[in-house]
Amino acid sequence: MIKPSTLHFLTDLAENNHKPWLDANKKIYSTAKQNCLDLTSALLSEMQKFDAGLEPLQPKDCMFRINRDIRFSADKSPYKSHFGIAMHIGGKKSGLAAYYLHIEPEKSFVGGGVWMPEAPALKKIRKEIHYFPKEWTSILNNPDFIRVYNTPDEESGAKLSRPPKGFDAEDPMIEWIKLKSFTATRPVSNEQLCSEKALPIVIDAWKSLKPMLQFLNSGMLSDEEGGL
Repeated sequence: MIKPSTLHFLTDLAENNHKPWLDANKKIYSTAKQNCLDLTSALLSEMQKFDAGLEPLQPKDCMFRINRDIRFSADKSPYKSHFGIAMHIGGKKSGLAAYYLHIEPEKSFVGGGVWMPEAPALKKIRKEIHYFPKEWTSILNNPDFIRVYNTPDEESGAKLSRPPKGFDAEDPMIEWIKLKSFTATRPVSNEQLCSEKALPIVIDAWKSLKPMLQFLNSGMLSDEEGGL
């Protein structure tokens, strides 16, 4: 579970997002980070029993750094005001779909998928949906998926207004093919995160997401013609 002190740290960091403050509170940061690492370890241990593709991962491979990349951002705040835990088959650099947990006071969520993939990977996912519409529809209509997520996310600006090049506007799956990201998430409350329910809630959500991740990864690992 996440300790209330970890959420308090993140709240304070959001209000004091500069290096002198974090340097002065390094011990508190280390404690909060360790709390998240402990949760990551517990989650990974359970998920490795369920998804063999995660077996090579170590807990430290699954946590994002708190430092922000500010090179191309108008917001020059040096730190994230959240902790992120992601479990990718093949590790973070694989580019494959991942299980994800976002820890932020009043804004936490669990789920996963692939967010804004590079053009070659995106094209492969779209082809996978085009070639295997029944499989994709079956995953999204699965009662377990609907129970947890209802439907995949559709973020503002994350969908084309017209069919992408190479796809027919009359394709029955065209509304899915227009998407730029393929994720599904559900909120997690502070109370849930800080309770004994945290681990089973996240594990349940990730297990319900596994078929969707497998479908996306199958597409991204295929060749340009849609075959392995």
